[in-house]
Formats: sequence, structure tokens, C-alpha cells
Amino acid sequence: MRIETENNTIEFDIQFGKRKKLAIHIDTIGRITVKAPKNTSEDIIINAVRQNEKWIQDKLEEILKLKKSLEIRSYDEQGKFLYLGKEYFLHELIDTEGLSEEALKGNLNKFYRTQCKKIIEQRIQIYQEQLGVKPKVVEFGDYKSQWGSCNTNKRIAFNYRLIMAPLEAIDYVIVHELCHLLHMNHDRSFWRRVGSILPDYKERQKFLATNGRRLTFMILAAVLPKLYLMGEWKIH
Repeated sequence: MRIETENNTIEFDIQFGKRKKLAIHIDTIGRITVKAPKNTSEDIIINAVRQNEKWIQDKLEEILKLKKSLEIRSYDEQGKFLYLGKEYFLHELIDTEGLSEEALKGNLNKFYRTQCKKIIEQRIQIYQEQLGVKPKVVEFGDYKSQWGSCNTNKRIAFNYRLIMAPLEAIDYVIVHELCHLLHMNHDRSFWRRVGSILPDYKERQKFLATNGRRLTFMILAAVLPKLYLMGEWKIH
């Protein structure tokens, strides 16, 4: 659907489903989707988009800026990339001498994956002792919409992209998932247990919520040849 506002033309998709409230989502390439309860009228949807015009435009401008930074990412030894929350020259992270751009991308990808596995395996030992729990399996992967997850089989998985974040944020995701071995949902008991280990967990949580998209784009710039579509980032 397309609507004309006083200052802009806004195009968006509509998804109807079993939900109580209407929500507007914008993915990392700027596609707008309105998710609405079944039988929501077109007038209500259009009105909601018009009322949120400024928010929509602000988000689209933010995405455009991030895309521009992606395009100018340098893969030579002077290119800068995030690691544990700080920017480093590429040659400080991996060997760059005499390597092609594709080789640099591949080696940086390997570096991130190796370091993420190494650091999380070290940190998880600390917190599982404090919590008195132990996962059966710890896995690492490239997940499009979550930093970590835990299932009823005591399998915990982490997104290797976490290595871009500060150690405090990494620790929060580790503790979050370990606490799910005690409480599978996000009830008060769960959050009390998280808080018993990390009293400032809300600040760490806020960092990921605020900077997650930036970390995502920075990583994509570093290790992928082109941008791919992603949804909202979550911790399960």
C-alpha cells in the first residue's frame, strides 16, 4: 500500500494475524510492514502510519546512514572493525599482508567466530558455577534474529556476532541463557535470578537494544559480500 503525506510518500506491506495490537516494523533495508489484528480496517491502518510518520522517516534516515557507512568500509590494513566493543584497525585483528579483499573478509569472519567461541566458553564456565547449572550443548552460529537461545533439551546457542559487543553485553547474554536452564520463560523468578548475578542487567540489556542494529551492520560490512535482510534482534 502507498499513502501520500504532507511531506512524503510512504509505501508499506500489511500482515493480518492473530494479535491484539497494531504494530509498525521496519527491517534493516527499510521495508515497512504494518502487522495488524484480523479485520482491522484500512482507515485505521492508514491513520496509524500517518501518526507515526516522523518515527518512520527517522528510522529510514538512520538506515540510509548505516548503508552509506557499509559502502565505504575499507578492507585494507587501515580499515576499522569492532571487536569487544572497540574499533581496531584490520591489521590489528588479522594478518593483512598480500591478501585480497575476499581473503581478508574470509579471515576476519574466521577470526570473529574463533574468538567468540573461545571467549564465551571461558565466560560460561564462570557463570554456570555461580548458577549451579550446566548446559548439555553449547553451539555457535550465524543467527538472523537472536543473540542467544536456550531450549528444553538444555541446548544453548550463541550468535558469533556477539564478539563485536563489549564483554559486559556478552556476559549478559550468557547469564540470560543460563538462567533459562532454571526458568524457561521470562517470569519474575527468571529476572530475579538474572539480577542476582548481574544487578545492572537492565543497562546491559539496553545496550544491545540500542546498539544491536549498529553491531549488525558493522559485522555485515566486515564479513559478507552484500547486505541481507534481517528482522528484529532478540534474546530468547
